[in-house]
Amino acid sequence: MTRKVLVTGADGFIGSHLTEELVRQGYQVRPFVYYNSFNSWGWLDSSSKEIKNELDVFAGDIRDPHGVKEAMKGCDTVLHLASLIAIPYSYHSPDTYVDTNIKGTLNILQAVRELGVSKLVHTSTSEVYGTAQYVPIDENHPLQGQSPYSASKIGADQMALSFYRSFNLPVAIIRPFNTYGPRQSARAVIPTIITQLAAGKEKIKLGAVSPTRDFNYVKDTVSGFISIMEHDRSIGEVINIGSNYEISIGETAKVIAQTMGKLIEIETDEIRIRPEKSEVERLWADNRKARELLGWEPKYGGLEGFKLGVKETAEWFSNSMNLSQYKADVYNI
Repeated sequence: MTRKVLVTGADGFIGSHLTEELVRQGYQVRPFVYYNSFNSWGWLDSSSKEIKNELDVFAGDIRDPHGVKEAMKGCDTVLHLASLIAIPYSYHSPDTYVDTNIKGTLNILQAVRELGVSKLVHTSTSEVYGTAQYVPIDENHPLQGQSPYSASKIGADQMALSFYRSFNLPVAIIRPFNTYGPRQSARAVIPTIITQLAAGKEKIKLGAVSPTRDFNYVKDTVSGFISIMEHDRSIGEVINIGSNYEISIGETAKVIAQTMGKLIEIETDEIRIRPEKSEVERLWADNRKARELLGWEPKYGGLEGFKLGVKETAEWFSNSMNLSQYKADVYNI
């Protein structure tokens, strides 16, 4: 019997790629998109006609428990991606992060429990680890909220695990490291660099360039979601999805410039620098658990894989129709 999958946050960057791949693999998909009066489905509006014809779209808000339960009816699997994710905006409006990320997740958990859904994959983030205390970072690494965003995600993760332990809820937690690729918001560093270069700028405005990240191409993140969804061994587990490759922001900018055939000069923009104790200085994923438990491996791992992912990403952003949807000269929090 074909699974019917509810994908929350399906209108976003990762959610839209995941929704499309699920349809391609033959799943019945109900994308949960954020209600708006424009009837926009976010990035799903740019999906092919063949994909859109297969979608059973539900517009709502995960902060509303009644709408969440209604959206989930008839689905046997839930992939929960909907959340607020911008770190600078969490300094600006932390209350919304509690409502969306923690209470929204609670609404999902309650509905899964009441409706008897067979599997829930809850989305975490590598930001919950804070600055690495050891590398590579495995799933036993201590958690440290260094921003209101990461604190809200720690709360959401713990709420999900509490429902597994308290009610035997079939929950698995995916913890992706820094995902990048086509459609990503310009609040993230790779699109920030690419959009500025594609717009013809040679002086690129960035925040701190010394922190390191483990960048994970969106296709690898999507395959991680599907692997965790399909494997029963993932229930009750937290699983890192990362490339196991560490690179600094400064080196990332150089790789992007080289890939795009551009000269680059980096200017420090003070507004883009996080408060000192809030900056996560180092992230590097240990992905052994995903390999051993699921057989998952990144196809875009290592420097060469990163260069390939950057190339595909830069080609998408450099398309004038795609670039026109971004404001390269404005800092997006």
